[in-house]
Amino acid sequence: MQILITTSALARTRVVQFTPWTLALSLFALVIPLMMLSLGLYHAVVLKAAEEHWPIISEAVRYVERKELARRDLYMRENLDAMAAKVGEMQARLLRLEAVSEKVASMAGMKPEELKAIDAPTKPASGAMGGPSVSTTSADLLTSVDGIQALGDRETDLLTLIESRLFEKRLEARLIPSSPPVDGPTSSGFGFRSDPFTHRTALHTGLDFPGPIGTPIMAAAGGVVLYAGPHPEYGQLVELDHGNGLVTRYGHVSKFWVKQGDLVRRGQKIAEMGSTGRSTGPHLHFEVLVEGVQQNPAKFLTARGPSNSGNISALH
Repeated sequence: MQILITTSALARTRVVQFTPWTLALSLFALVIPLMMLSLGLYHAVVLKAAEEHWPIISEAVRYVERKELARRDLYMRENLDAMAAKVGEMQARLLRLEAVSEKVASMAGMKPEELKAIDAPTKPASGAMGGPSVSTTSADLLTSVDGIQALGDRETDLLTLIESRLFEKRLEARLIPSSPPVDGPTSSGFGFRSDPFTHRTALHTGLDFPGPIGTPIMAAAGGVVLYAGPHPEYGQLVELDHGNGLVTRYGHVSKFWVKQGDLVRRGQKIAEMGSTGRSTGPHLHFEVLVEGVQQNPAKFLTARGPSNSGNISALH
C-alpha cells in the first residue's frame, strides 16, 4: 500500500509506503489510546451519575449493585447453612460422647460431685442444632462453635480424669493379693479346726499349701518386703506390705529370695517352701491381714477356695 503526498505542482511528490505489519501496528497504536480514553470517560461518567443520582444511569448502577449483593448474600447463606448443619452434627456427637463419658466415669468409681466439679459448657445456639435454617447467622454460628469448643474441653478433662482413676484402680488391683502364692491345692482353710499339736479347737488364721521342700513361693501381689527373718511360730517368715493397711504373710519357708526393703511384683519368687517353726510337714502357711487383723485369704484369691478335706498332716 502506497500513499502519495504533494503540496504543489512544482513540489516533489513524497511517497509513503505501508506494509501489512506496519499498517497493523499503526491501527493498534491508534486503537489502544482510544480505548483507554473511552474507559476513563465511562468510569468518570458512571461515578458521577451514581453520586449525583442521574435518572437512568443511577438506576442501572443500583440494579447492578443489588444483583451483586443478592448473589453474594445467597453464596454466604448457602455456606452458613452448610456450616451450621456440620456444627449441629458435631454437637450431637459430642453430646453422645458426654453421655458415654459420664457412664464410663461412673463405672470407674467417680462420684457425682466430681463430675459436677467440671463446669458445664455453654449450649450451642438453636440455629446450629440441625440442618439449614433461615435464622442462622454468623453470630449464631460463632456462638455454636464456642459452645462445641467448651464441650470438647470439658470432655477432654473428663476423659483425662477417668484415665487417671482407671490407672489408680489398676495399681490398686496389682496391690491386692489375688494370685495364689503356690501353684497347687490347699490342705487347710481359714477357720476353727483341731490344732495338730494340742488337739484342741483353735482358729487357723490362714491357708495351708502343702508341697515338697523347695517349692517356689510367689508374691500374691506387688508390694514392699516388710520382714524376712525368723519367727517363733512361723519359723522363717516373709511379710509383704501392699499399702492401705494390707499385709500378707508367708510362713515356714526354707529359703529367702528377698530381703527387707525390697520391692516385689506380683508373681515374683520370694521364698521356697519348707517346714520351719511350728509345723508338722513341708507346707506354706499364707495369711492376709487388713489393719493387723487376719482375714480369710480365700476371699482375695482368684483361684478355687480352700478344701478342708485334703491332707492335714502339714498344718500350722
